[in-house]
Amino acid sequence: RIIDALATLAFDYPRRAAYFTDELENFLVMARQEGFDPFQPVGSFAVAMGYGQFMPSSYLKYAVDFDGDGRRNLWDKEDAIGSVAHYFQQHGWKTGEPVATRVSSASPGGLETGFRTSYPVGRLASMGFRAPQSLSDEQRVSLLQLDAAGGYEYWYGFNNFQTITKYNKSTYYAMTVHQLAQALRSRHGGRYSATPAATAASAG
Repeated sequence: RIIDALATLAFDYPRRAAYFTDELENFLVMARQEGFDPFQPVGSFAVAMGYGQFMPSSYLKYAVDFDGDGRRNLWDKEDAIGSVAHYFQQHGWKTGEPVATRVSSASPGGLETGFRTSYPVGRLASMGFRAPQSLSDEQRVSLLQLDAAGGYEYWYGFNNFQTITKYNKSTYYAMTVHQLAQALRSRHGGRYSATPAATAASAG
């Protein structure tokens, strides 16, 4: 149960007691607002809740009632989708902008790779990286290196890629989210064109 995990982490885990004490308070506020028994919900051992694996503080900030039933319920698929979309929107997602693009293979030399990097496209182009679309030399991107089945792949990560990494700080996680979304869109003939930001906006 979430209440058990929170109590244990708040009172028997000194290294992060202050953080989890705040989360315990947030959870009790959340239970009062949503009108549920705080002894009922279950989650991970680290207190992550529902489909979106939100902490109580994130629930209070970003959860939305996407299905219109009057409750914000992260264990409901529709509310979870709307809440994650709202999280993206609040962390900088830009509607219609790209997420990532694969670039021609080249050696990064001594350059660091990963979502935390930021390089001008012109500098990367001078090292042999080429994107399939036209980008200004001054535009800054992250240089991503993925260990794929056929060897390393290199990608440029844009602002929206950075937004996904604010949800989970892993290049591979963010790329999986992006590629899964592209596969779903392709399977449905591109009909599902709504972005997380647009979805969240419609959630109110």
